[in-house]
Amino acid sequence: MKLSDYTFDLPDNLIARYPLEQRSASRLLHLQKDGHFEDLKFSNIVDLLDEGDLLVLNDTKVMKARLKGKRATGGAVEILVERLQDQHIAHCHIKASNTPKAGAELFIGDTKVTVLGRHENLFIVEFEQPIIHVLDQYGQLPIPPYFNREAEDIDTERYQTVFNDPEKMASVAAPTASLHFDEDILKRLEEKGIQRTFVTLHVGAGTFAPVRTENLENHIMHSEWCDVPSDTAKLIQETKARGNKVIAVGTTATRAVESAAQAHQGKIEAWTGDTQIFIYPGYEFCVVDRLITNFHLPESTLLMLVSALSSRDNILNAYHHAVAQQYRFFSYGDAMLIDRV
Repeated sequence: MKLSDYTFDLPDNLIARYPLEQRSASRLLHLQKDGHFEDLKFSNIVDLLDEGDLLVLNDTKVMKARLKGKRATGGAVEILVERLQDQHIAHCHIKASNTPKAGAELFIGDTKVTVLGRHENLFIVEFEQPIIHVLDQYGQLPIPPYFNREAEDIDTERYQTVFNDPEKMASVAAPTASLHFDEDILKRLEEKGIQRTFVTLHVGAGTFAPVRTENLENHIMHSEWCDVPSDTAKLIQETKARGNKVIAVGTTATRAVESAAQAHQGKIEAWTGDTQIFIYPGYEFCVVDRLITNFHLPESTLLMLVSALSSRDNILNAYHHAVAQQYRFFSYGDAMLIDRV
């Protein structure tokens, strides 16, 4: 399988750099098993799901993970906190004119940050103040690079889901398929008897990293921490047993539940750990029957994941249609409902 098999032309004006006024006002393209698709509104999602179905959502919260500071010598630095190790130590990306060495001292405001060393492509750094306090005081939301702008006040609310868990603030990107859900949609789904449950996957900056190998089998996925609790695993088992559908909301929820199943020989059970699961065509899904997702970048691992659920041809046909019909792409863009082939 080749990287070039997953490209398409995307006009720049279709990249949604700001959210719509209402979360659920986006459009929805329903891609069916047979490859046919239908243009709808996201509010139609309630009609497309059945009583007894189960939505699986990611309840992570995005950190204000981007910090701008300076070196002891006065040079500018930018730190992107990727993963918290404890209250004071984090694994980070650092942008600076010269790569900082172990022992280097950086400053965010008056807070000293000491570089301890490297782990793969990340710097291990120690903050003299609790990291969460520093992020709260100085941090910016790390909105996606393709927005080509700084984070603004509107992002503070809209680049978070309405159901995020404040105790699970550790992501550097939002689970964007969930951004379409507002309280009204959630209430209507509940009234129809559609259940929901939660997993946690803390999204890393690697979600934006390009695939750098033409042969997909040589690609190594970035690692992300996730948790599938026992009550979620039980609800999935019960949903499957009665013949209802499990609908993952987003590629992160998909990767979480499929990682849990892979860890238990294909059976969904509770699981916590780091996942590097790479889902591309040929993958046999153990859990997910349907997927709610946004429109993804050309040649991205996310495009490959949705192609595994449907097919490459179905997905590219649907994407070409979406471009022609002026759908909005990426994090603040429109949505798809994809039925597993």
